[in-house]
Amino acid sequence: MATYLNVVLISAAFVAGLVDAIAGGGGLVTLPALLAAGLPPHVALGTNKGQAVFGATTSALSFWRRGMVDRARAPLGFAAGFAGSCLGVLGVLAVPLRPLRVIVIVLLLIAAAVVLARRNVEPRAHSMGPAASAAALAGIALVLGAYDGFFGPGTGSMLILSFVIVFGDSLTRASGNAKVVNLASNLAAFLLFAQRGTILWTIALPMAAANAIGAAIGARLALRRGDRLVRWVVLVVVLGVVVKLSRDLAH
Repeated sequence: MATYLNVVLISAAFVAGLVDAIAGGGGLVTLPALLAAGLPPHVALGTNKGQAVFGATTSALSFWRRGMVDRARAPLGFAAGFAGSCLGVLGVLAVPLRPLRVIVIVLLLIAAAVVLARRNVEPRAHSMGPAASAAALAGIALVLGAYDGFFGPGTGSMLILSFVIVFGDSLTRASGNAKVVNLASNLAAFLLFAQRGTILWTIALPMAAANAIGAAIGARLALRRGDRLVRWVVLVVVLGVVVKLSRDLAH
């Protein structure tokens, strides 16, 4: 049974890395899988970050090397995402177990709705001064970084949409810029969860390897039809774990 469970979690991590590199939302595959495996929410969130940080690093490096990252915006985006994530992690660690189950159910449904409702948004040119641009970037990275530290799933999709809408980035460049913030928030969460001892390394490390491989492949793909399939998989998985958590609360 343990071997079967490990295979399921490793497969989920590979799919999540692939999905996250293409369109964001990979956490909506791994976090429900970890919760369904019976891990308490704090441990599931920590272990999820323990495996996700490796895929985030691989994906960010791939986009950076391909020149799909705005290098002038990257330092501020990274710093704000890191700071926001630290605040988010400290917040979630302060929440007791029973209320956290309710919060996770609500956030899973909201994050799933964001990913499932995602459409190809046409970028439009925007004229913003340096100060306004920096303020907008810092605000987006700080808020979504905090969300990523507190919960996580759907952050990549929300970052991509934000950069397309606010800065007029192309989808490819928005995805690259999102990876910088996502790397920062994952790294901060990883460090804090590890320091608090909420990462199960026997699960996180095999998942991390699979996630990194999936991310490396996904960063090189442009499969729009795959995005449609991902939405339905996410819907089924999220609804399943919401039912499970609801049953846990009832008992």
